[in-house]
Amino acid sequence: MAKIRGYIAASLDGFIAGEADDMTWLQKYDDMDLGEHAFPAFLQNIQTVVMGRATYDFVASCGFPWPYGDKRAYVVTSRPIEDPAGSLEICRDVDTLIGQLRALEDGDVWVVGGGRLQMAFLEHGALDEIEIYLMPELIGGGVPLFPAIGLKASPRLLNVQAMDRGCVRLHYVFASGETA
Repeated sequence: MAKIRGYIAASLDGFIAGEADDMTWLQKYDDMDLGEHAFPAFLQNIQTVVMGRATYDFVASCGFPWPYGDKRAYVVTSRPIEDPAGSLEICRDVDTLIGQLRALEDGDVWVVGGGRLQMAFLEHGALDEIEIYLMPELIGGGVPLFPAIGLKASPRLLNVQAMDRGCVRLHYVFASGETA
C-alpha cells in the first residue's frame, strides 16, 4: 500500500507563499544543503504526485518542462485543463482518488503544494506523514501552511533536525484515528 506524504517548506510565521502567491522569499535557499533529505532524494521514493488546481497552474506557468517526468500525476479540480503541461489525470472526488492511491504498490504518493489539498487529505485521514522545512524567514502574510478550517489533529513527531542556513526539518506522522 502506498504511503501518502507531504514535503513542504514554510516560513517561520507559517506561510508557504507570500501575498499573491509570491515565492521569491524561498528562492534564496535554492542552493541549501539538505543532505539525505534534499528534494531529489525525496523524489526517488515517489511514484505518484497529487496536486490541486492552483499548484498545477503555478507549476505550468513557470515555463520549465514538466518537473515530474514519468511519475503518475493527478490534479484535483472541477475545471478542465486545456493543453496540459505533462501527462496527468484529472480527479474531481478526493474520496475516490484516495482509494485509488491506497491501492498503489509501486511507490509513495506526494501531495504537492498548498495546504488546502493537504488539509483535505487530513480530513479524510489519508495524509500519513509530512516533512516541513521551516525556513528562517518572517514574510508577514500570504498562503498559510494549514488553512484554518476547524480540523484538529495530533501528529506524532518522528524527528526534528537543524539543517543548513537555519532551516529546521520537522517530520511528523499522522496515525489512523489521530485526527479529530
